[in-house]
Amino acid sequence: MTVVGGGVIALLTAVECVLDGHRVTVVDRGPVPDGGATSPGRHRILRALHPADPRTTGAALRAHHRWIELEELLLTRFYERVGALTVLPPAAAAAGAALVAAAGGTARELTAAGLSDRYPHLHLDGGLGAVLEEEAGVLLAGRVLAACAGWLKWQRGVELVEHRAVTAVDGGSGTVRLADGRELHGDAVLVAVDPRSRNLLPEGVAERLTLYRQSLLHCRVPPHQARAWAATPAIASLGTPGGARLVPPVAGGGLRLTAAAARRVVDEITDHATDPYWRRTLEREFGDVLPGFGPAWVTAAEDAYYAAFAPAGGPPLAALGGAGYAYAACGGPSFEFAPLIARSLADRLAGSGPSPTGVGALSAV
Repeated sequence: MTVVGGGVIALLTAVECVLDGHRVTVVDRGPVPDGGATSPGRHRILRALHPADPRTTGAALRAHHRWIELEELLLTRFYERVGALTVLPPAAAAAGAALVAAAGGTARELTAAGLSDRYPHLHLDGGLGAVLEEEAGVLLAGRVLAACAGWLKWQRGVELVEHRAVTAVDGGSGTVRLADGRELHGDAVLVAVDPRSRNLLPEGVAERLTLYRQSLLHCRVPPHQARAWAATPAIASLGTPGGARLVPPVAGGGLRLTAAAARRVVDEITDHATDPYWRRTLEREFGDVLPGFGPAWVTAAEDAYYAAFAPAGGPPLAALGGAGYAYAACGGPSFEFAPLIARSLADRLAGSGPSPTGVGALSAV
C-alpha cells in the first residue's frame, strides 16, 4: 500500500495498515513527519462533548480511548489529560453532562457559582454554566507525528520516502508518480491531502475546499497566577460572542489563545506572520475574559492554515478508481478523530470497507 502525506491522517493510516500486516510505503514532499501538514497550532483540545450531538459525542469518546491505546503502542506520552471545559447556558450544560454520561463517559456540570469558585482567574459570564470533563485534555500534535514516524521506521515492510513531491496518482493501477520520475506501485493508494496539496484531489472536489487562516497568541501567565493556571483545563468554548477558546500551559509551553473571530477565508498559503489587526482582535476578545490580560502577556503571535469543506460540500473522501482514495484532512476535527478516520481508511484500502463511487461518504466518526 502507498500512503501519500506526512500528516496525522497519513501516518496513523499507515500505522493501522502495518498492524493489519500490510507492507506500506509513505511518501511526502517534505520530511516524515511533516509538521507543516498540521492544522492551526501545535495543541489539540480533546473532549467528548459535542452539544446536542449524541453520535459525534460517542465517536469523540471512542477516539479518546484510542488515543490512550496509541500512547502505549507508540511508547510516547502525547495526551495531556488536564481536563476539558465547555462553557454553556445552564440548561445546555445540564444536558451536555447527561449526554457525555449516556455515551459512557464522565462529566460534571458546573454552575456559574461553581465556575467562579474553581477558576477565579477567569471572568466568565455570570449567567453561564459549564461541563467539565476531567479525563479529557490536550493532544501534543508534534509528539503525535514524531511518535508515528518513529514507530513506522522500525517496522518491517515499511519504506518512508521523504522530500519527494507527488505529481500524479492512478488509483486504478495503484501507481504514484514522483517529480523525479520514480514510480511507486501498490495494491492500494491513499492520498491524505493537506491545504498545500489540493491539486492532488480529483476535479470537482478541490473546488469545494475552503482555505482558512487562523491567528493565535502565545502568552506568558503572570507569576502570581501560575498555580491557578496549572489547575486549569483546556477550554473548548469560553462562551464569548467571538468563539474564544484556550489551551492552558502544558508540557512546558505557555498559554495559547485563539477564537473563531480571528479566522478568515483566504485564497492561498503565504506567510505565517500575524497582522496587527488580528492580534488586536484577539487581545480585545480575551481582555474581558482574563482579568489583567493585555499585550504584555503576549510572547508571540502566529498564523496557521487549515482547509474545510463547505457545509453543503459533502464528505472529505473521494474515490480515485480501483483501491485508490483521497482524503482531505480538514482542520482540528481531522486531528481529534484521526484514530477513527485512520481505521476506516485502512479498512477501505484493504477492501473490507464500503467503496463509494465518485465522491463517497466516509463514516469516520
